[in-house]
Amino acid sequence: MLIGKNKIAGHNDALLAKHTRSFAYAAETVPHITQVLQKLQDFQIAIPSWALGTGGTRFGRFSGGGEPRALEEKIEDVGLLHALNQSSGTISLHIPWDIPRDAKKVKTLAAQYGLCFDAVNSNTFQDQPNQKHSYKFGSLQHVDKSVRKQAIEHNIEVIKQGIALGSQALTVWLSDGSCFPGQLNFRKAFQNTLEGLQEIYAALPANWKMFVEYKAYEPNFYSMTVGDWGQSFLYASKLGDKAYTLVDLGHHLPNANIQQIVALLLNEKKLGGFHFNDSKYGDDDLTVGSVDPYQLFLIFNELVEGMDARGMNHATGLGWMIDASHNVKDPLEDLLQSIEAIKIAYAQALLVDAKALQTAQENNDVVKAQEILQQAYRTDVRPIIAEARLQRGAALQPLQLFREEKVREQLIKERGDKTVATGL
Repeated sequence: MLIGKNKIAGHNDALLAKHTRSFAYAAETVPHITQVLQKLQDFQIAIPSWALGTGGTRFGRFSGGGEPRALEEKIEDVGLLHALNQSSGTISLHIPWDIPRDAKKVKTLAAQYGLCFDAVNSNTFQDQPNQKHSYKFGSLQHVDKSVRKQAIEHNIEVIKQGIALGSQALTVWLSDGSCFPGQLNFRKAFQNTLEGLQEIYAALPANWKMFVEYKAYEPNFYSMTVGDWGQSFLYASKLGDKAYTLVDLGHHLPNANIQQIVALLLNEKKLGGFHFNDSKYGDDDLTVGSVDPYQLFLIFNELVEGMDARGMNHATGLGWMIDASHNVKDPLEDLLQSIEAIKIAYAQALLVDAKALQTAQENNDVVKAQEILQQAYRTDVRPIIAEARLQRGAALQPLQLFREEKVREQLIKERGDKTVATGL
């Protein structure tokens, strides 16, 4: 389903007077408000196809009903999100969960909703029906060359699927590792993985990027073959100029300084993009900004400073995507909340007085530096983000309109209350 422009306009009209007052007050404190609004409008966050259904854990999964039953319905759901906020203009597919039956028709359908395709994601962390070799003991790291070859061929097939859809990036996340001491030869596992990635890298079109994702633990709890940003950086550096590290905010050990990681990778020209989420203990895949919004702001502060220093376009210089598991929330509501949190952190980072902060840093004025950051963080930028949406023809309050229109109830009526999204 799609919420029409007339519904959005009616919603906006009812809120316009209050919004106008709020925005006028907020804009007074931002001298470069026009540029901020334009950057917010340009900034798009990709929606992963697997995040449109209810998530779960190994203990259970509790569907909320009305989930998309096929790729076409997933595109419809992303189109709905984009209509509401005009910030979700790309979709990221997971292969083989979402293999297009007809790439041309799928691409045309996406275009009808104003969408294009972001990075495609391979899957060698689980066995698929009729798969010849098992990934129980790894994929690219596997001691058996035939298993490694199967994993390489799968990734190359994913690239071909992406080419047909107009994607320009491949994300590789490997669950490879070991559960017990002695199970794995670390050096050989690294070398096998590197050689496999090199074959995949060689199949990339000239205008493509490869994102090498890392994770500290799970499903293996003794070692991971791409376990942290340093290992990912090492692979990316050895592969070549088209290979980058992808940072998933939940893929770190507790207390990791993600903002420093981001700054260093950006400085080395090896930061490729993000999987946005939040976590408390481990890879919880929680709603973005729901646990530590200040950390999210600090990450964006490093991004804005670093990208500006290199003359990078904020909207297109890196890959931006949500990666979350909506175990107890409506997936679409959760995604709307995540997009809002990302936009808030980005807007706050745009308000940081970079020159004053640099001066404070050079004078070792620790108190002043903190005040500058917290001044931006404590600014209520929600009216500015709402104004950016309004100028793009989106809803002033997307989540409110989603509920007013009883979208989930309508999806259940159309699709049923026992549907399960593909890949989950």
